[in-house]
Amino acid sequence: MREIGPHRPALNALRTAAGRIDTATPAERDRAVDALRAFAILGVVLGHWLVTALVADGGALHTASPLHHMPWLAPISWVFQTLAVFFLVGGHVATKGYASARARGVTYGKWLGSRLTRLFKPVAAVVTLWAVVACGLLVTGADDGTVRTLVKLALSPLWFLLVFAALTAATPLLTRLNPLWPLAVVLHVDLVRFGFGGPSRLGWVNLAAGWLVPYTLGAAWTRGELDGRRAGWVLLVGGAAATAGLVALAGYPASMVGVPGSAVSNLNPPTLAAVTFGLAQCGLALLLRERLRRAMRRPLTWAAVALVNLSAMTIFLWHQTALMATTATGLLAGRLPGLHTVPDDLTWVAFRLAWLPGFVLVLAVCWSAFRSYEQGPRRTRGRRSRVVRVHRRSGRTAARTTHGA
Repeated sequence: MREIGPHRPALNALRTAAGRIDTATPAERDRAVDALRAFAILGVVLGHWLVTALVADGGALHTASPLHHMPWLAPISWVFQTLAVFFLVGGHVATKGYASARARGVTYGKWLGSRLTRLFKPVAAVVTLWAVVACGLLVTGADDGTVRTLVKLALSPLWFLLVFAALTAATPLLTRLNPLWPLAVVLHVDLVRFGFGGPSRLGWVNLAAGWLVPYTLGAAWTRGELDGRRAGWVLLVGGAAATAGLVALAGYPASMVGVPGSAVSNLNPPTLAAVTFGLAQCGLALLLRERLRRAMRRPLTWAAVALVNLSAMTIFLWHQTALMATTATGLLAGRLPGLHTVPDDLTWVAFRLAWLPGFVLVLAVCWSAFRSYEQGPRRTRGRRSRVVRVHRRSGRTAARTTHGA
């Protein structure tokens, strides 16, 4: 008789749970949207873990980037800088959810309040914890620069939430806005900044205009204007060609994330190159929708995507904390390669890749401790899970997209 491996019951239980989630999901749900959101979340997390280094220098820590020492690694940022997909999906679901809310007689105030509550409730936990940590470090005599570095990294995801919240609040005004209008604003801002020597602070206009482009593309998706593959190809080819031209001919940085020491960052604030690159990403996302829908028919794959979506805010808010907690703990063993050393060669890259499972483990601990701020407390046996309830109600499904991004 064939002996059953010790892991077989666990695997069967996992398949059973995945099957239940798959069965609970309505047939009309567009699973590609959830898959794109999960991809965007994981891209940001892995990108930060790969290009952010905390270098130990005496008793202090300071940030560094392998992209500064090895600029030829810039293509890494093309893979993991996925914010445009965030805003594409966010704009699509926000406009779809607002239309659904209006059809059900839900007021704008109630709709917005529900979305912003789900967006910012998990923020309170991370802000409170880091306020306590910062005070504790300062009281115990930690280096001021180190404390500023840690707090800045921990709270850096909040800028995204503020911009996303502002665009969410403006959704009723953006449902019909053509993406070419904010794109034109970005073009003119960069022309004044870089072509005519205008003030650098003018670039912060692009913080709203730049992310309006993919957000309003999401609204166009809701209107059915991006259903055909032609739109995806136009965005992908046109955006990629424009980005290549801006980098090769106009002197924009090749990296799509900020690099310490660089005179210009494509991300803070967004430049025209970052926006055209985002257009290419959005085009690729639209082209992949059918393949993603087919892939999401597999119960295990869909269950994994559903889990990431349910935990999206927790993962997004705590991934930098996981990086820093691992780095700080590692200092007890000395100056470890890939964790505390200068990221100036491929040896550092190899060691950093080896540290990724450790970051995942610490993030899992953070998820276990703080997921209730996002998902709510565990429910007793016999009550429907939040996954089932959310999938069964279209209004709540729309609200979860803000929460997921």
